[in-house]
Amino acid sequence: MAERGLGARFHAWVGRNLPTRESFESNRWLKPIAHRILHSSLWRMTRRSVPRGVALGMFTGILIPMGQIPASAVLALPLRANVPAAALTTFFTNPFTTPFLLILYYKVGSWVLHLGGPLPGTAKKAAEDGGWLHWFAADVGLPTAIGMAICAVIGGVISYFVTALAWRLWVSRKWRRRSSVRQAGQIDAA
Repeated sequence: MAERGLGARFHAWVGRNLPTRESFESNRWLKPIAHRILHSSLWRMTRRSVPRGVALGMFTGILIPMGQIPASAVLALPLRANVPAAALTTFFTNPFTTPFLLILYYKVGSWVLHLGGPLPGTAKKAAEDGGWLHWFAADVGLPTAIGMAICAVIGGVISYFVTALAWRLWVSRKWRRRSSVRQAGQIDAA
């Protein structure tokens, strides 16, 4: 038996575990809204829906700490965004990236609010005083929340344009390849 590559195994796993249209239609909780969720424009990969989905996933992934995938799926309905692209992009925030992103949010928020003062010294003092909750709510919470909102908007806009550009480049490469294959076929036929 030949050893299969990691990509092939992942593709097979996704094929086995991905929910089907029939499973969505038969789910009793989704039955009242199944006609909206299963609309083909939300699942089709188009040049407009994929960048919308990626931008929406980036926005909800940054702004909503819990329940990002359901939030992005619900918001994809009125925005006509690609649901799988929105859901997959929320994985940008994960346990490995979250600590770095929280520091970035704090830095951006404190820069916008023109707050000075080093974070580690304040945290050490708060740890000695035992007022972690007060320190977080008073000194860190507002800059982090503002930085999170700013990064969510900027991340959504940047990801939209990067995805739209990547889509355009991918399609133009496909067209060039088709054109060269057609030309090669015409040369061989002549």
